[in-house]
Amino acid sequence: MPSVTARMSADHRREVVLQAATRAFARRGYNATSTDEVAREAGVSQPYVVRIFGTKLELFLQVFERALEQVRRAFVQALDDEGPAAGTGPARLSAAYTALVRDRDLLQVTMHGFSAGHVPRIATAARAGLGRIHETLRGAGWSEQEARDFVARGMLINVLLSIGAPEHGDSEPALAELTRAALGEAAQ
Repeated sequence: MPSVTARMSADHRREVVLQAATRAFARRGYNATSTDEVAREAGVSQPYVVRIFGTKLELFLQVFERALEQVRRAFVQALDDEGPAAGTGPARLSAAYTALVRDRDLLQVTMHGFSAGHVPRIATAARAGLGRIHETLRGAGWSEQEARDFVARGMLINVLLSIGAPEHGDSEPALAELTRAALGEAAQ
């Protein structure tokens, strides 16, 4: 990785570190990723990462909360799209979700965040983020059941993509069927 130069603004350096942390945490999760790995990925020193964020937990929380907010904003944008080609609310959200999961780092960071619920502050952030997504759907007029089903299907899709189900479904017929049912044409 190229090193971060001293000419970058503090905000830009912070953004470089957040992007590097997203990639590093996506690969190995919260517990297995060190601030030293993030620093190497960003091309900065480990003490610099700690100086900006304080602790690995604070850094992970910022990466995780940012990823959840990116998901929520994509849903808000899709729900606000009223053009003739936009389709129904569920179709717009499905398209937005399909675009989001193409970013495997975003997908993996959210999965690692939800699976790190044993860390109280990460669990709090996960609950809040999931609640905001649910609130966004309900605020758009979706019923409680519609919102629940959409979030549940999204979590299933996250798990299937996280374990590489589309690439490995041929070896497990039942998994291939579940993947096709969850992902539709995107499973091909």
